[in-house]
Amino acid sequence: MTDLRTGFLRSAGLLLNLLELQSKAMHIGIAGNIGSGKTTLTGLLAKNLGWVPKYEPVDNNPYLEDFYNDMPRWSFNLQIYFLNKRFQEVVNIRNSTENVIQDRTIYEDSCVFAPNLHKMGLMPTRDYQNYKDLFSLMISLVQPPDLMIYLRSSIEHLVSNIQKRGRKYEEGIRLDYLKGLNDLYEEWAETYKDGKLLVIDVDKLDFQNNPKDLSSIIDAIQAELGGLFTE
Repeated sequence: MTDLRTGFLRSAGLLLNLLELQSKAMHIGIAGNIGSGKTTLTGLLAKNLGWVPKYEPVDNNPYLEDFYNDMPRWSFNLQIYFLNKRFQEVVNIRNSTENVIQDRTIYEDSCVFAPNLHKMGLMPTRDYQNYKDLFSLMISLVQPPDLMIYLRSSIEHLVSNIQKRGRKYEEGIRLDYLKGLNDLYEEWAETYKDGKLLVIDVDKLDFQNNPKDLSSIIDAIQAELGGLFTE
């Protein structure tokens, strides 16, 4: 009788957990280097799953063009701008009742972009430490995405995509800058322990033009989240 009661309680607990997940707003973060396809995939997933897309604040960024023209002068300003915007965004996401797909996350700023600038001598140690301290405070106040998707890409693939989209302010991106970011993305992905992580090799996929490739990504996401997509 005790075993039967224990089994019933365990099953009831699992059912309650499932119902809680189904009613809880979900958050997927899409991470990846410049030109890896984050924005494109964000839009496609949002359309196919009926979720809300949250895009990276690029077009109205007051520092981005200046940064690419003079990285040492504007690196700290740009990173603080992104950190502020992404902190606001993740707070809004967690207070929302809608399922959200986010184009780039707050983790990448601190674990990839800022360290790369510091390593390249483009951000002074004083500014970098100040930035890291601020990030540590912010990240203690928010939750990670329910699923992080990392779009792994080769430098050749990134450069090709950057050239295709033809953004004027990206014309001056240095190859060593892109490579440094790629190396740090790999280090970050290997050590990411804050939640579930799905790594997708985008060099081998054309999810923008091939429905089968997009479908394979959606299937992988469903597998990670237990098929709990909410209509």
